[in-house]
Amino acid sequence: MFSKESRRNKIRARIRSRVTGTAQKPRLSVFRSNRFIYAQLIDDVTGITLVSSSSRAISEKVSKVESSTLVGKTLAEKALAAGIAEVVFDRGGYLYHGRVKSLADGAREAGLKF
Repeated sequence: MFSKESRRNKIRARIRSRVTGTAQKPRLSVFRSNRFIYAQLIDDVTGITLVSSSSRAISEKVSKVESSTLVGKTLAEKALAAGIAEVVFDRGGYLYHGRVKSLADGAREAGLKF
């Protein structure tokens, strides 16, 4: 029987074996804690984070799902300003539901393609 964390790590490893990011098409990596959500665009070839955003920077009082949408939008705006239009999505072993889905929808809404 797997614990929740070891199950997520197993899924995460399977996703990471297939998904890699380049400078032209970086990997949009998502990390979700109990309170916050973090997203970053990573160039796996050089191992550099190109753009990042998190819900810690959001000062207004909104729900976790709404803050995830805002994180996706701010990340997309920063990426477009840096000249990045296309990304590969890495959900990090989390289910594509709730906060992870709203982050992806917010990024798509703001003009990021994946």
